[in-house]
Amino acid sequence: MRLFSASILTSLILLFFSCGTGNNTAEEGKTYTGTIQAAGITSYQYGTHTLETEESFFALKSDSVNLGNYEGQRVTIRATEVEGYPVDGGPIYLNVLKIQD
Repeated sequence: MRLFSASILTSLILLFFSCGTGNNTAEEGKTYTGTIQAAGITSYQYGTHTLETEESFFALKSDSVNLGNYEGQRVTIRATEVEGYPVDGGPIYLNVLKIQD
């Protein structure tokens, strides 16, 4: 019984530390470079803008950046993937955190 309790305690400690502030990777996002365009009418119906890179195509949204200011420009963005997407055969959905300088 004592061994079982020790393993539960160890598991809880590991869970606590893995959920703490040390897990900034998802919050910081990944970088993507491409051209931003207004999304317009799409078959997949999500995102206000798109980003076309040399390899791929993404739907974009942002709560912190006015993407309209960058339409037609080649930029590097820092973004996280929006959970639950893609849907309806659409592209990966990114939440833009910032435009890199």
